[in-house]
Amino acid sequence: MQKFKIIPLFLVIILCISTTSIGFSDYLTWSVLDNSIETSATITNSEQILDNNFLNLEAGSAILIEQNSGQILYGYNIHEKLYPASVTKVMSLLLIMEALDSGKISLDTQIPCSENAAGMGGSQIWLDPRETLSVNDMLKAIATVSANDCVVALAEYIGGTEEGFVQMMNNKAKELGMNDTTFKNCHGLDEDGHLTSCYDIALMSRELLTKHPTITNYTTIWTDTLRDGKSALANTNKLVRNYAGCTGLKTGSTSLALYNLSASATRDELSLIAVVMKAPTAALRFSNATTLLDYGFNNFSYESFGNQGETISTVTVTKGIQSVVNAIYETSPRFLISKGQESSITYEINLSDSIQAPVTQGQQLGTITYYLNGEKLATVSLIAECSIEKINLLGMAKHVLNNWFNLLKC
Repeated sequence: MQKFKIIPLFLVIILCISTTSIGFSDYLTWSVLDNSIETSATITNSEQILDNNFLNLEAGSAILIEQNSGQILYGYNIHEKLYPASVTKVMSLLLIMEALDSGKISLDTQIPCSENAAGMGGSQIWLDPRETLSVNDMLKAIATVSANDCVVALAEYIGGTEEGFVQMMNNKAKELGMNDTTFKNCHGLDEDGHLTSCYDIALMSRELLTKHPTITNYTTIWTDTLRDGKSALANTNKLVRNYAGCTGLKTGSTSLALYNLSASATRDELSLIAVVMKAPTAALRFSNATTLLDYGFNNFSYESFGNQGETISTVTVTKGIQSVVNAIYETSPRFLISKGQESSITYEINLSDSIQAPVTQGQQLGTITYYLNGEKLATVSLIAECSIEKINLLGMAKHVLNNWFNLLKC
């Protein structure tokens, strides 16, 4: 019995030595500066374009941003405090979507209508205090026809009172850095002190679209019905039908605000948000937004320089049961760049020549840093694709047995 125990152990040791010899052989090392990538040009410096209405827009203020990065592509009077009208509902929609995510409400939750909500006036679907509507139907009504009665009913349900909900709106505005904004109501009807800026509207629009993309299920509706077809809905945002790639977002108009619009669109993975405030006519707010979006799509693109999980190189592993580990992108390097110029983006890879086991999956092995005309754009971590155990008798025995098992399966 004693001999029978010793012989397998001896064989395992021999196998361990033979199978790990490659672990200490020559291997690739990489730590280079590679300037061979050719892409497009720099983004226009936002400081140079603010308060410069070179697109000759007919509005009190305007801004164009790229949705993913928040980069300002165009703007003038972006911090001027103006009446937002029903564009206010972008914040109301944001809080409603947060309530959905938290489980406080569901799309099927039936929302009652108070006398206060029914008596709001302005844009509405004429809710009756005796009826309830689902959150899903109310979202349709708010997003398409800017229903004041529905947004107040939901505000009262989520915030306890409309005043409680408005406090939530102001708290969220502060959290987002909307320093030009004070909300006095959740619907946008003119009220002293109820003010915001196109910059702040862009901020909350971006938050809504990036954190709650399913909102576009509602903001892209052109026509629909409620109450078993008895109530017709037609979107007040004409760009939903007339502008390719439009994803929303919200119109607004009152006698003091004039005509406002937060318009969003996506083409070829480039997502833009254009905000126009205090346009003199409804037609001009749409034409101004179209001009802004066209400017963005014609002059900028969102380019990828790698994909999350893609291998960029290998790193030698010493004292490990495997000799190398793949270094992969932790995230996808993607950047907004201007069209028309070449060879503006360079990158530098800083990667360890070797690493000692054990290696943990996801462990940082190095970085890749991207530069635009010599200025740093971003740094992406390069991480280990898999875990590698340290060489020891037990670990190597497991490794050898696994290899044998895999060979037998073949």
